[in-house]
Amino acid sequence: MAYQIDSSCIGCGACTGECPVDAIKDNGGVFTIDANTCIDCGACAGACPVGAPKQA
Repeated sequence: MAYQIDSSCIGCGACTGECPVDAIKDNGGVFTIDANTCIDCGACAGACPVGAPKQA
């Protein structure tokens, strides 16, 4: 299961640099995770200060 970023995201971008497969994209301050690229490693969740990335 891929991770998804929920509405608690504050748009800080801390997660983007942690993703080893570049699955997280900034769409104008709204961050999304490409489910087809995500390898379910959880690095984004560990980097997020508000816990916005969650397993889908």
